[in-house]
Amino acid sequence: MTHRPKHQRVVPLRRPVPVATVQGTLALELGGAGEPYEPPLTAVPDPTDPGRHELESWAPRFAQAAVEIAGGDRPIAQLLRWTSPEVYEDLARRAQVVRTAVLRDSSAVRVQQVRPLVESSHTCWLDEYVAEVSVRVRYGRRSRAVALRFEQRSGRWVAVAVEFA
Repeated sequence: MTHRPKHQRVVPLRRPVPVATVQGTLALELGGAGEPYEPPLTAVPDPTDPGRHELESWAPRFAQAAVEIAGGDRPIAQLLRWTSPEVYEDLARRAQVVRTAVLRDSSAVRVQQVRPLVESSHTCWLDEYVAEVSVRVRYGRRSRAVALRFEQRSGRWVAVAVEFA
Protein backbone atom coordinates (compact mmCIF):
# COMPACT_ATOMS: atom_id res chain seq x y z
CA MET A 1 0.00 0.00 0.00
CA THR A 2 1.46 3.33 -1.07
CA HIS A 3 1.14 6.27 1.30
CA ARG A 4 -0.16 9.33 -0.42
CA PRO A 5 -0.40 12.74 1.18
CA LYS A 6 -3.71 13.37 2.92
CA HIS A 7 -4.88 16.03 0.42
CA GLN A 8 -4.53 13.53 -2.44
CA ARG A 9 -6.70 10.95 -0.68
CA VAL A 10 -9.69 13.30 -0.45
CA VAL A 11 -12.15 12.91 -3.30
CA PRO A 12 -13.87 16.20 -4.20
CA LEU A 13 -17.66 15.98 -4.25
CA ARG A 14 -18.08 18.88 -6.68
CA ARG A 15 -16.04 20.68 -9.24
CA PRO A 16 -14.60 23.92 -7.88
CA VAL A 17 -16.61 26.94 -8.93
CA PRO A 18 -14.80 30.19 -9.72
CA VAL A 19 -15.74 33.05 -7.41
CA ALA A 20 -16.85 36.27 -9.04
CA THR A 21 -15.25 39.48 -7.84
CA VAL A 22 -18.65 41.09 -7.15
CA GLN A 23 -20.50 38.05 -5.92
CA GLY A 24 -23.66 39.04 -4.05
CA THR A 25 -23.24 42.78 -4.57
CA LEU A 26 -24.77 45.39 -6.82
CA ALA A 27 -22.67 47.63 -8.99
CA LEU A 28 -22.42 51.15 -7.59
CA GLU A 29 -21.37 54.12 -9.65
CA LEU A 30 -20.39 57.09 -7.54
CA GLY A 31 -19.62 59.47 -10.37
CA GLY A 32 -18.89 59.76 -14.03
CA ALA A 33 -15.78 58.31 -15.63
CA GLY A 34 -12.80 60.04 -14.09
CA GLU A 35 -14.90 62.49 -12.07
CA PRO A 36 -14.30 62.50 -8.31
CA TYR A 37 -17.31 61.75 -6.12
CA GLU A 38 -18.74 64.68 -4.22
CA PRO A 39 -21.36 63.98 -1.53
CA PRO A 40 -24.62 65.95 -1.73
CA LEU A 41 -24.76 69.15 0.26
CA THR A 42 -27.05 69.13 3.28
CA ALA A 43 -28.13 71.93 5.58
CA VAL A 44 -26.21 70.95 8.69
CA PRO A 45 -26.74 73.39 11.54
CA ASP A 46 -23.99 75.77 12.49
CA PRO A 47 -21.76 74.26 15.24
CA THR A 48 -22.44 77.34 17.36
CA ASP A 49 -26.24 76.87 17.05
CA PRO A 50 -27.75 76.46 20.55
CA GLY A 51 -30.37 74.00 19.22
CA ARG A 52 -27.60 71.65 18.10
CA HIS A 53 -25.93 71.68 21.51
CA GLU A 54 -29.30 71.28 23.19
CA LEU A 55 -30.01 68.02 21.34
CA GLU A 56 -26.48 66.66 21.72
CA SER A 57 -26.61 67.10 25.50
CA TRP A 58 -30.25 66.02 25.85
CA ALA A 59 -30.20 62.89 23.63
CA PRO A 60 -28.13 60.73 26.06
CA ARG A 61 -30.55 61.56 28.89
CA PHE A 62 -33.48 60.64 26.64
CA ALA A 63 -31.76 57.36 25.73
CA GLN A 64 -31.12 56.59 29.41
CA ALA A 65 -34.81 57.08 30.18
CA ALA A 66 -35.83 55.00 27.12
CA VAL A 67 -33.72 51.98 28.10
CA GLU A 68 -35.02 52.19 31.66
CA ILE A 69 -38.60 52.30 30.36
CA ALA A 70 -37.99 49.38 27.99
CA GLY A 71 -36.55 47.46 30.93
CA GLY A 72 -39.53 48.23 33.15
CA ASP A 73 -37.68 50.43 35.68
CA ARG A 74 -39.28 53.76 34.73
CA PRO A 75 -42.88 54.77 33.89
CA ILE A 76 -43.56 55.37 30.20
CA ALA A 77 -45.49 58.59 30.85
CA GLN A 78 -42.21 60.42 31.53
CA LEU A 79 -41.42 60.51 27.79
CA LEU A 80 -44.90 61.27 26.46
CA ARG A 81 -44.05 64.84 25.37
CA TRP A 82 -40.84 63.85 23.59
CA THR A 83 -41.96 60.82 21.57
CA SER A 84 -44.10 60.24 18.51
CA PRO A 85 -47.17 58.01 19.05
CA GLU A 86 -45.38 55.08 17.34
CA VAL A 87 -42.31 55.33 19.58
CA TYR A 88 -44.49 55.73 22.67
CA GLU A 89 -46.48 52.59 21.81
CA ASP A 90 -43.31 50.60 21.11
CA LEU A 91 -41.74 51.57 24.45
CA ALA A 92 -45.01 50.82 26.28
CA ARG A 93 -45.20 47.38 24.61
CA ARG A 94 -41.59 46.58 25.56
CA ALA A 95 -42.21 47.62 29.16
CA GLN A 96 -45.39 45.50 29.31
CA VAL A 97 -43.56 42.42 28.01
CA VAL A 98 -40.89 42.81 30.70
CA ARG A 99 -43.50 43.47 33.40
CA THR A 100 -45.41 40.31 32.41
CA ALA A 101 -42.22 38.22 32.53
CA VAL A 102 -41.35 39.57 36.00
CA LEU A 103 -44.83 38.82 37.36
CA ARG A 104 -44.30 35.17 36.41
CA ASP A 105 -41.02 35.04 38.35
CA SER A 106 -41.91 35.64 42.01
CA SER A 107 -38.24 35.56 43.07
CA ALA A 108 -37.34 38.69 41.05
CA VAL A 109 -36.38 41.60 43.29
CA ARG A 110 -36.05 44.16 40.47
CA VAL A 111 -37.27 44.19 36.91
CA GLN A 112 -33.73 44.45 35.53
CA GLN A 113 -30.97 42.79 37.52
CA VAL A 114 -28.39 45.25 36.17
CA ARG A 115 -29.17 48.93 35.69
CA PRO A 116 -28.36 50.10 32.15
CA LEU A 117 -25.96 53.01 31.77
CA VAL A 118 -25.47 55.19 28.68
CA GLU A 119 -21.74 55.16 27.96
CA SER A 120 -21.48 57.22 24.77
CA SER A 121 -23.55 58.90 22.08
CA HIS A 122 -22.83 60.22 18.59
CA THR A 123 -25.06 62.57 16.61
CA CYS A 124 -25.39 62.68 12.83
CA TRP A 125 -27.19 65.73 11.46
CA LEU A 126 -29.32 65.07 8.38
CA ASP A 127 -30.46 68.66 8.23
CA GLU A 128 -31.09 71.42 10.75
CA TYR A 129 -34.38 69.84 11.92
CA VAL A 130 -33.49 66.12 11.78
CA ALA A 131 -30.74 64.23 13.60
CA GLU A 132 -29.92 60.58 14.22
CA VAL A 133 -28.18 59.56 17.40
CA SER A 134 -26.38 56.30 18.09
CA VAL A 135 -25.94 55.38 21.74
CA ARG A 136 -23.90 52.66 23.44
CA VAL A 137 -25.58 51.35 26.58
CA ARG A 138 -23.72 49.19 29.09
CA TYR A 139 -25.60 46.42 30.92
CA GLY A 140 -23.06 45.20 33.46
CA ARG A 141 -20.20 43.77 31.39
CA ARG A 142 -22.19 43.75 28.12
CA SER A 143 -23.03 46.55 25.75
CA ARG A 144 -25.94 47.20 23.43
CA ALA A 145 -26.67 49.82 20.82
CA VAL A 146 -29.67 52.09 20.56
CA ALA A 147 -30.39 54.19 17.48
CA LEU A 148 -32.69 57.20 17.76
CA ARG A 149 -34.05 59.61 15.19
CA PHE A 150 -35.13 63.05 16.37
CA GLU A 151 -37.10 65.68 14.48
CA GLN A 152 -37.78 69.18 15.63
CA ARG A 153 -41.53 69.72 15.87
CA SER A 154 -43.24 72.79 17.32
CA GLY A 155 -39.93 74.05 18.68
CA ARG A 156 -38.92 70.88 20.54
CA TRP A 157 -37.08 67.67 19.69
CA VAL A 158 -39.29 64.57 19.30
CA ALA A 159 -38.08 60.97 18.97
CA VAL A 160 -39.73 59.56 15.85
CA ALA A 161 -37.84 56.24 15.73
CA VAL A 162 -36.02 54.09 18.29
CA GLU A 163 -34.21 50.83 17.47
CA PHE A 164 -32.67 48.57 20.09
CA ALA A 165 -29.87 46.19 19.06
